Amino acid sequence: MAEIRVCASEELSDGDTRIQQVGGIELAILREQGELFAYRNLCPHQGGPACEGVRMPRVIEVIAADGAYRGKRFADDEMQIICPWHGYTFDLKTGVNPIDGRLRLAKFEAFERDGEIYVVA
Repeated sequence: MAEIRVCASEELSDGDTRIQQVGGIELAILREQGELFAYRNLCPHQGGPACEGVRMPRVIEVIAADGAYRGKRFADDEMQIICPWHGYTFDLKTGVNPIDGRLRLAKFEAFERDGEIYVVA
């Protein structure tokens, strides 16, 4: 595996996604709250462009102690990627589907050095 330059750090703002061919694989490099993540842009469900979907906090169902439904709220510290083809969801930090842990995005190392972003692929 080699370190491959993706772009200058300033080219990927917080909340952005960059899709790039790296060694014959389409990768998505994402920046969220200052952290970098890199995944193969391929949904394990049916091959959709998983990382090109919406990115949003995990939705939590709020249930009271007596079992009564109290609505929904967002878990702002748990971002998810939602595949645009069929809505399959993946945790941004791990790439794992929260319902079926066998479904996961192929993860790659991403890092910054000297004002540049790299992936190891």
